[in-house]
Amino acid sequence: MNAAAELVALDRISVQFDLGSSGFFGGKRRVLSAAHDVSFAIAEGETLALVGESGSGKSTLGNVVAGLQKQTSGTMRFRGLAMDAATRATARRSIQIVFQDPFSALDPRMPVSDIIAEPLRIQGIGSAAERRARAGELVEQVGLPRDALNRYPHEFSGGQRQRIAIARALAPAPALIVADEPLSALDVSIQSQILNLMKELQETHGLSYLFISHDLAVVNHLVDRVAVLYLGRLVELAPREELFGRPSHPYTQALLESVPRIGVRRRRHHTIRGEMPSPLAPPSGCVFHPRCPKAQGVCRTDVPELAPAAGRPAQFAACHFKD
Repeated sequence: MNAAAELVALDRISVQFDLGSSGFFGGKRRVLSAAHDVSFAIAEGETLALVGESGSGKSTLGNVVAGLQKQTSGTMRFRGLAMDAATRATARRSIQIVFQDPFSALDPRMPVSDIIAEPLRIQGIGSAAERRARAGELVEQVGLPRDALNRYPHEFSGGQRQRIAIARALAPAPALIVADEPLSALDVSIQSQILNLMKELQETHGLSYLFISHDLAVVNHLVDRVAVLYLGRLVELAPREELFGRPSHPYTQALLESVPRIGVRRRRHHTIRGEMPSPLAPPSGCVFHPRCPKAQGVCRTDVPELAPAAGRPAQFAACHFKD
């Protein structure tokens, strides 16, 4: 990626949670590794997807980017500057988040006008009249009537609430929106409407997205690049066309083969066998080897590096046999 176009970059980010000692009388301390040594960057105007099964660390990394979770180790850059106290103050306006559940993401006691204007009020941006005017502009941009400003969240459907949450994220004119499974709580008929809205807003406002999802069909219609996570590790990073056309990591291949297709019967040997191991006791070597049909001895002992696939310099995979 061109460094001049870099908006946000994560460099060897790890996030661990200390769960305390096991057993009533103490014992070995339990540490949950939610993300391990993850590096990727997002360019201005780009949409990068984070995909993987539940428990893969997607939301944890999204929270790190949004400033809601502090990493245990590693660094984050914003427009080329290391994220410190001063940079974080700037990034607080430039990086916003849209949460998964539109029903719990909005304060039921606040009218929509106050909900949308809340980021502006917290950051001391504009007068009360200016904030209300901004809320009026945004509520129309997300496809709701102006009279929605005086109503409360319980008066709206799930899709409408998600539109309100998107308007709130847009209020401080961010450069990046972290969208954490923004469609998963919505009906399928509504998902496409929100997806189209996000694409329109990206073009209008020049937004970048970090789009967190388990739905590869959605990802294929929205994003520029895809980062695949497994048990807290980045196992593949590639442009959308290359990842969907020629996936390199066995886990990515299994994920794509697991996507239902009309008129196509899923082949048993292409489903992902077994269950994801516990992040409290990750496997040695390649973390995917207990479920991988291609695993050999080296996979059980040596951790593969994330490296370019042969002849595909933009496609990276962490697999001993990616080529």
